[in-house]
Amino acid sequence: MKKIDNVDAYISGFPTDIQDKLIQIREIIRENAPDAIEGISYGMPAYKLNKKPLVYFGGYEKHIGFYATPTGHERFKNKLAVYKQGKGSVQFPNKQALPLDLIAEIVKFRVEESKQMK
Repeated sequence: MKKIDNVDAYISGFPTDIQDKLIQIREIIRENAPDAIEGISYGMPAYKLNKKPLVYFGGYEKHIGFYATPTGHERFKNKLAVYKQGKGSVQFPNKQALPLDLIAEIVKFRVEESKQMK
């Protein structure tokens, strides 16, 4: 199995319908965190700002995982309550439209939080 070393390669490894969702999340992150550094960490797309983790996302057979650790999930727990969650993660089912506005809100929150932690 080939090691994935960039986000384009990561996304291209999925079926088209999942690729579309991953691209949407990537665009939201780029739009709302233009200074974030994009890379691969823990085998998935990862974004850092001020040398600290901002958000991660990952594609799976039945869902898109979104990780806004450490505080993004706690801050938005009420809005995320309708989705399956794990410690520091939320799962957006592939059979549903992505909550793009909510994802943008979370990214903006993490960016503001990152600025305060400088």
